[in-house]
Amino acid sequence: MGQDYYAVLELGRGATDAEIKKAYRKLALKNHPLKCQEPWAPKRFRQLAEAYDVLSDPMKKGIYDKFGEEGLKGGIPLEFGGENPWSVGYVFHNNPDKVFREFFGGDNPFAEFFAEDGSELIAPFGGLRGRGAMKQDPPVVRDLHLSLEDLFYGCTKKIKISRRVMNEDGLTSTIRDKILTIDVQPGWKQGTRITFEKEGDQGPNVIPADITFVVQEKLHPRFKRANDNLIYVSTIPLGKALIGCTVEVRTLDGRLLNIPINDIVDPKYCKVVPGEGMPLLQDPRRKGDLFIYFNICFPKKLTPYKKTLLRSALLS
Repeated sequence: MGQDYYAVLELGRGATDAEIKKAYRKLALKNHPLKCQEPWAPKRFRQLAEAYDVLSDPMKKGIYDKFGEEGLKGGIPLEFGGENPWSVGYVFHNNPDKVFREFFGGDNPFAEFFAEDGSELIAPFGGLRGRGAMKQDPPVVRDLHLSLEDLFYGCTKKIKISRRVMNEDGLTSTIRDKILTIDVQPGWKQGTRITFEKEGDQGPNVIPADITFVVQEKLHPRFKRANDNLIYVSTIPLGKALIGCTVEVRTLDGRLLNIPINDIVDPKYCKVVPGEGMPLLQDPRRKGDLFIYFNICFPKKLTPYKKTLLRSALLS
């Protein structure tokens, strides 16, 4: 004769889902080994967890109601056969604390259900106050990857999160999706933090965690950012480095700049173009500067005639 999960929870076989949850809550709190010091408490607590694990799951409950514990754990014939015509038998994971935590929410949900004298505290929705003041979960931190164009113009990012939300009964919770909207401002930098307060998982004895997004700049094919300035590297041949040239730079907003270079360009030379960098966060109408550095390409070989010309021009 298999064990009667309904009897374990002190219920009849016609018990509703709400009655199953209510019974587990009451008996789990009463028989938790931290509350009940009787030697049989750990075994009773485990039995309650296994019974709730089965009866709270519609599929497991359906098999148990029809075929009993033997059918639930030994497997039953499947209606449409297939390669394996028998269902996989149920095996309890033997971790009653896991069931308890998932039911009540939080990493240590048991800590605040009892007063100093061991009497039970009935926690209203939203948690305990006074001595059992709720503790907030640590913040959840995620990266927000943005392009330089996003940070130049500003944009709106919508991010879907999944979080645990308390049900109306104030005892159980459900995983639900929510859209968080981030209005990216022109001039934001790497490391900018955007916090949504108390948008983490809900629980009856915890304050939901804050969710924080940290801006991470994506690599750009043309520019590198340095604070409010932009750095651009132009590749030019040695001849243009010596006699001057015009450098074309396509800006983040699509304009084509023609920058005259009249100086002799050595490997450390830098051309500064004012006002062509990133917007300033305090005043996006103002911008940082554009710094143009140079990668000078030397010829791989020279003809004797060209060597003579260079010797005459540079060494005489």
